[in-house]
Amino acid sequence: MDLSKLKKRPSYPFDTIAVAISFSPRCQSLLAEAKRLSDVLGATLLLLHIGEKTKVKEEELDAIMEAVGVNSNHSRVIWMEGEPVDTILKLCKLNIVDLLVLGALEKENILKFYLGSIARNISRKAKCSVLLITNPSVESVKLKKIIVNGVENPKTIHTINTSLYLAKHLKVKDLSIIKEVDVSGIAMAIADNTTAPQTKEIKKNITDESEETLQMIIDKCDIGDINVTDKIIKGKPGYAISKFAKDKKADLLVINSPDTHLNVFDRIFTHDIEYILADLPCNVLIVHSRV
Repeated sequence: MDLSKLKKRPSYPFDTIAVAISFSPRCQSLLAEAKRLSDVLGATLLLLHIGEKTKVKEEELDAIMEAVGVNSNHSRVIWMEGEPVDTILKLCKLNIVDLLVLGALEKENILKFYLGSIARNISRKAKCSVLLITNPSVESVKLKKIIVNGVENPKTIHTINTSLYLAKHLKVKDLSIIKEVDVSGIAMAIADNTTAPQTKEIKKNITDESEETLQMIIDKCDIGDINVTDKIIKGKPGYAISKFAKDKKADLLVINSPDTHLNVFDRIFTHDIEYILADLPCNVLIVHSRV
């Protein structure tokens, strides 16, 4: 494979989609989700199993593929033994994967194969976007609400455009772009001797500046006929938008991939993505912009 194709590769379209198969009780529903997505996007589908290849497993997977209608002409099964995270990442890199689909469970302590530290490591190290599906379904379930994190970051415009690309193909008409304002930052900007009217004015200015910055980002995106709304919410980054997505019963939360180079404070304090991965509010798409 020509690995130079990964450099500066756009975050979309998703030409190659990989799904990690673990033969869990949700294997068939997860494969059905990945298959539908590859059909809609016209993508090649790769099935990855990290573990021993046996005749029993092959027969089981063949039956599952047949049940969900996976076409062998537009898909490929890859078997490889090894440590799950490193092996999955290696296969995605070698096969120029654009989107990796993982089954994720909400606060379930029995099946953890692609959860917890594994999901965190894959999300942080992957050179492709990662879709965590909380409740995969064999039957098609239409997405209605997509929420995108509009954090001020060079990656965000790629994340928003990737979200719009998905929304157009999945026929989702409404998309919300949310920017969090850290309340601790507001508190630091307000001195002890600040009057109530001054405090109100400071908060208003910070909110206005956040709204202007977010609108500037949105203006650069390819919105098309999607109904895009924007909103500023106050709270700890990561936690606030996760709670917002849960309260609004969103179908998909889209966020930037974590920054590769973390500073000392990132290592000491909880990173915003950790709040989301610790308690998934819904399906989560982590967009790797490759910038």
